Amino acid sequence: MPPLTLYLAAPRGFCAGVDRAIKIVEMALEKWGAPVYVRHEIVHNKYVVDDLRDKGAVFVEELDECPTDRPVIFSAHGVAKSVPAAAEARQMLYVDATCPLVSKVHIEAERHHANGLQMVMIGHDGHPETIGTMGQLPDGEVLLVETADDVETLEPRDPEKLAFITQTTLSVDDTADIVAALKARFPNIVGPHKEDICYATTNRQEAVKAVAPKVDALLVIGAPNSSNSKRLVEVGSRAGCSYSQLVQRAVDIDWRALDGIKTLGITAGASAPEVLIEEVIDAFRARYDVTVEIVETAQERVEFKVPRVLRERVA
Repeated sequence: MPPLTLYLAAPRGFCAGVDRAIKIVEMALEKWGAPVYVRHEIVHNKYVVDDLRDKGAVFVEELDECPTDRPVIFSAHGVAKSVPAAAEARQMLYVDATCPLVSKVHIEAERHHANGLQMVMIGHDGHPETIGTMGQLPDGEVLLVETADDVETLEPRDPEKLAFITQTTLSVDDTADIVAALKARFPNIVGPHKEDICYATTNRQEAVKAVAPKVDALLVIGAPNSSNSKRLVEVGSRAGCSYSQLVQRAVDIDWRALDGIKTLGITAGASAPEVLIEEVIDAFRARYDVTVEIVETAQERVEFKVPRVLRERVA
């Protein structure tokens, strides 16, 4: 078999917010039994969603698809304020699995709004996290920009009274360009105290930047609707890797495109479990004489508690 050096990026895969969201569904099933309803995919990963579905989770798009006598869980991406309000109006038992780092952005937006500032959100139109964050404030109070060019067409109520927030899963470099454009056009715009892009997104992008120059190709394991996974593909290309591929599982690998490679980088988005990374490595071991090298750029020890309602015993 031909030799192949695999450079395995670290950190990769699950982040603390994803870990907590999955745990919330599993603990809800333990506490209240099946079925437990989940509004939207709990995280963007088919393997994870299918596994939870097998355990008794029912995934729905909207709250009105849920019966009032069963618990409902809101996904890690966060929801607009109208969603828990509707659940309370129907007297439903709900558990919010929003990542605490997304909740931090929600609180930030509300604080700025209370101070009379209109918000600019840097994010992807239609992404659940963007919808949830924009839904924290009344219509018209959050203006969305996706690119630096969008900044030129912004029409705020008062250019002197603006603040910006960002989706947590963006490209660090792209966001820096958009922030620079915002500050150039609106010098008094207020930014977050601390970066909105989460530690896990930043760490995974830094690891890819370290791996990319070493390899002939890069594989990112993640879902096609996962923002942070798609950003890893882009970061790899910009950091010097001539070919990057996003795959959900080993079965999705385009082997012809990898023909003749001697070095390969592997990473995974924040909602991809380690079992899928192992599956991909095994697929390469079946075809190549593989040597694995770890490229570690940070260590993560972040852990988020699950909501108290799940830690309390059933009365």
